[in-house]
Amino acid sequence: MADKTAKWEENVPGKFYVDDQCIACDACVMEAPRFFEMNDIEGHAFVKAQPKSPEELEEAMAALEACPVEAIGTDGE
Repeated sequence: MADKTAKWEENVPGKFYVDDQCIACDACVMEAPRFFEMNDIEGHAFVKAQPKSPEELEEAMAALEACPVEAIGTDGE
């Protein structure tokens, strides 16, 4: 389960975030490229935009479910 106290600073504010457990597998970026991006220098993903519509929320949730280490959280601010 993702920990909002360990989220990356690059995450834009909002419900979704990626924490420091990310292993840079790229699954979230492949599932939801509108919302997730890789920081190739530091080797982790982050949330670049928050979903707004029900369709966008569904896409972001698919990325969360695809994360093999549960590094994506939905209890952000």
